[in-house]
Amino acid sequence: MKKVLILCTGNSCRSQMAEGWLKHFTSTENVEVYSAGTKPEVVNPYAVKVMSIEGIDISSNKSNNVDEYKDVEFNFVITVCDNAQELCPIFPSASRMIHNSFPDPAKARGTTEELIKVYSDVSNDLKKFMEKFANDKLLV
Repeated sequence: MKKVLILCTGNSCRSQMAEGWLKHFTSTENVEVYSAGTKPEVVNPYAVKVMSIEGIDISSNKSNNVDEYKDVEFNFVITVCDNAQELCPIFPSASRMIHNSFPDPAKARGTTEELIKVYSDVSNDLKKFMEKFANDKLLV
């Protein structure tokens, strides 16, 4: 069983969407996907909406603090924002630490339609990254 932890600051947008995508691409019994934040916040409703448009339900997800997972042995720890990379605790058991920063859609301002577009763009970038990660690292 491979275990993957995806980290960002709030565990409200990027890491939640990334978790949803990675679970979508690894819907097997061989992979467990977790997400957490260094300063958890409530899961963002725009992230939930954008993922639901893609057919992925993250509406029951909750934000978790990274400290909840300090004793879990992860194969991979992925940080999806620079702040999380800087504040990420050491996971000695993680065989691989991976960093790829994505823009924070929660910083966007505008109409509902404009915000959906921003969240969708970030979700699409996360989708591409997670699909490649799954194919290159997890499903080999």
